[in-house]
Amino acid sequence: MNSRERVIAAINHQQPDRVPIDFGATGQTGISVCAEYRLREYLGLPQHDLDVFEIIQMIGVVDEDLRRMMKSDVIGMNHPEDSMGVYPNGKKKKFIMPDGTPTLINEGNEFDILPSGARQLYPQGDRTAPPSAYMPEGGYFFDIIDRAEEYDEDDLTPREDFKDFFSVMSEETAKYYERESKRLYEETDYAIIGNLAGAGYGDPGALPAPFEKHPKGIRKFDEWIMAQIMYPEYVQEVFEMQTEFMLKNLEIYKQACGDRIQICWISGTDFGTQNSEIMSADMFRELYKPYYKRVCDWIHKNTSWKTYAHTCGCLVRLLDDIVDMGLDIINPVQLSAAGMDAKMLKEKYGDKLVFWGGGVDTQTTLPRGNPEEVAAQVIERLDILSKGGGYVFNTIHNIVGDTKPENIWAAFSAVHKYNEEHFGA
Repeated sequence: MNSRERVIAAINHQQPDRVPIDFGATGQTGISVCAEYRLREYLGLPQHDLDVFEIIQMIGVVDEDLRRMMKSDVIGMNHPEDSMGVYPNGKKKKFIMPDGTPTLINEGNEFDILPSGARQLYPQGDRTAPPSAYMPEGGYFFDIIDRAEEYDEDDLTPREDFKDFFSVMSEETAKYYERESKRLYEETDYAIIGNLAGAGYGDPGALPAPFEKHPKGIRKFDEWIMAQIMYPEYVQEVFEMQTEFMLKNLEIYKQACGDRIQICWISGTDFGTQNSEIMSADMFRELYKPYYKRVCDWIHKNTSWKTYAHTCGCLVRLLDDIVDMGLDIINPVQLSAAGMDAKMLKEKYGDKLVFWGGGVDTQTTLPRGNPEEVAAQVIERLDILSKGGGYVFNTIHNIVGDTKPENIWAAFSAVHKYNEEHFGA
């Protein structure tokens, strides 16, 4: 099998010729530019300023030489504009991370380096608006700044508040997706994941809107969580509006990409914490599930794509509804969260959900363990999750900035060794 065939088999719950690998295809299966820079040095690859494809998390573009060395089977088709709302003009500017890692960001971005050594970014590169993202001294990524003004609980206006949050895809963006999907499909044999997003209902990483100049309404995550009980009609109206735009954009995306992509990344909303689900199953069914189902149903009815969502934490009490709403692929498979037992997940949901991730813990084992401990955990997870297909290897979420390169290599070389021993590949 080539990479595309291998991933297609896996996401259809068939046993591929080896365990497929994702290294850097999405904003949740990637690697910090700082870790990537040191990894390239460790592996003896040429050093250069690293291009950034997700500026808030400072996730690096994985070059072909590194992708090949890691034996990745997947490539991401990303948004042309970045998460600060800056559309590329073909030019880049240098951005030096606090640890000295040299990176390249879209030229239209504006940033300050404060006397403390902290950095801040401006929405859409507009210095007349308040800064919307902040990286502390010694940091590896940006925190989003809450900027929305106080709202009037007696006069809630969801459609007015979110009128600049949602939009219909421009013709320029649609043409970019058409060109890029053709290039990736015809010039590579990678499986292609279209990182469309758009259905991240209540996503705490999106609600504060670092790309909006002046966000309005209920945007702080603690207030949003309370609004689900206090003002559920506000939440539902926002989700209705979001779904309207998502379905329009899916129509355009389908016209642009056709069947050249195999997977559509729709959401990054976290529904779990380290110890439990964020909300009750009843609340999830009432406020979230119906909108996800409409999106998944449209994709399954009109395309050959598999639906993919990232959602962290403990999801045990939500998994039946997640399956029922039509999600095909779940990431990051946070096995370190309460109740997320690998054997239970595989036995109960292995024929219903594709597990994308879960390969090694990025909170403790990967950054803090030694290479032997990393490799042992990878093998243990592969033995459970990869049997019979329905699995793509990746770490649990992005590889963080201070992760040792020898541990990163230990994780992925353990998969390579596993594939050689079990599949001769």
